[in-house]
Amino acid sequence: MSATATAKSTSIWGGATAQVGLPAPDFDLPSTKNLEQLDENLKLSDYRGKWLVLLFYPLDFTFVCPTELTAFSDRFEEFQGINAEIIGLSTDSVYSHRAWLRTPREKGGVEGLRYPLAADLTKKTTADYGVLIEKDGIALRGLFIIDPEGVLRYKVVHDLNIGRSVEETLRVIQALQTGGLCQAEWRPGQATLKA
Repeated sequence: MSATATAKSTSIWGGATAQVGLPAPDFDLPSTKNLEQLDENLKLSDYRGKWLVLLFYPLDFTFVCPTELTAFSDRFEEFQGINAEIIGLSTDSVYSHRAWLRTPREKGGVEGLRYPLAADLTKKTTADYGVLIEKDGIALRGLFIIDPEGVLRYKVVHDLNIGRSVEETLRVIQALQTGGLCQAEWRPGQATLKA
C-alpha cells in the first residue's frame, strides 16, 4: 500500500494517529478533576514522571463503558502502586461526565470513580490518537499507555462492543517497567529473556 493510500485510510478515523515509540500527542482538556467547579483542565504535561493510561470510550450513559471505567477504578490503587495514573476520555461534555459520575452504579452510572474524566468536545485529541469515528463523532475503545517521559509505549483499539482488560493493562505497564525482553504471557516476578 502506498503512503498516500495509508494516509487516506487513517483519515477516515480522524487523521493523525499516535505512534508507539514517538512522543504522545499533547492535550489540554476540560475535566472532572474538580467535580464541583469543572474548572481544572488535564494536560499531558501534568503527568510527567508517571505512567499514564488514557482510556478513550464512546459515550457516557451507555452499557459497556461503565463496566470498563469502574473495573479500572476498582483497581486504581494497583495502578498508583506502579506509579501509574488513569484518565477516561470521551467526546461528551464535562456536564454529561458530572451527571454520570453522580449516577449510582446500579443505575448505569460511574459514581465513586477514582480518576478524572476528560471532555474532548472538539474531537481533536480523539482524532490525534486515531480513534475518532468521524461519522458518529465518538471514540472507539482506545487504550494508550504513555511513559513518564511522554512517549507512547502501547496502544490497543477495540470495537465498540468489547471491553478492555484491567489485568492486561497492569501486566503491560509492569512489563514495560522492567526495561527487558518479556516473553508471551510474562507475569510480574518472572525473569525476563536474556539476549
